Amino acid sequence: MTDPDVLQHPHDETRPAGEAPASDASVPAKDALVIRSLTFSGPMATEHGWRPEPQLPEIAFAGRSNVGKSSLLNALVKRKAFARVSRTPGRTREINFFRVNEQFMLVDLPGYGYAKISKDRKAAWKPLIAGYMRNSPYLRGVVQLLDVRHDPTGDDRIMLDFLADLGVPTLLALTKVDKLGRAARAKRITELCIAYGVDEDQVIPFSAHENIGRDELAAALVSLLEAGPWREEPVYVARAEGEADLSAYEESPVFEDDEEDDGAGDATDSDNSGTPA
Repeated sequence: MTDPDVLQHPHDETRPAGEAPASDASVPAKDALVIRSLTFSGPMATEHGWRPEPQLPEIAFAGRSNVGKSSLLNALVKRKAFARVSRTPGRTREINFFRVNEQFMLVDLPGYGYAKISKDRKAAWKPLIAGYMRNSPYLRGVVQLLDVRHDPTGDDRIMLDFLADLGVPTLLALTKVDKLGRAARAKRITELCIAYGVDEDQVIPFSAHENIGRDELAAALVSLLEAGPWREEPVYVARAEGEADLSAYEESPVFEDDEEDDGAGDATDSDNSGTPA
């Protein structure tokens, strides 16, 4: 019998639960993810509310507000207006689901950590994000976005600790690397890998403006999808729009308040509360 803590990779590799599968994405020979169709399937607005019925594997994208998630998604799918780039961080309140090539779901999670939103909205986002990750039956992995220029914030560490505790395969996309020169960029990536306690092969430097990292990220996503389930899949009970079915969900108190203000981030994306939304 297969050890439940070790997952079988399609290429006969083994990997511990929670570790993203290795890929040859460092020098991709061709586009591993050609987008032939892209359809918005709907939003999930509350932890126990309606969502598109799970039918396909899902890859979720998470990150602090103003980390560059919309730009990354637009570059990934090669669509200029796929994910709207908002001038006001923190406006996205729902989890948005996009059907890609009738093969998998791209899941855009709300940005966390923006100071200029109400505490009620922050409180609502915590169980929304956590509930989705805990209970989505076909979640195959998470791409966590981090701004290469800044040290980990309290919110970033809470999210990364949650992902580690959950055991979900996670890739780190270091955004806005075009803001640093080549030498400074390499040094900074090494520093952040040490700070986050990850290997450099789990990290993808990314810039939408200079088209850095798109093909590497696409290849890594394909590897996640090919790897298959990383946990016993939670039971999903279909329900009508707006209908809550609490029996299908675990209780999911995830993020804890972190009162420390670490001072990281731009003026537009700083969060003095240190509490992820």
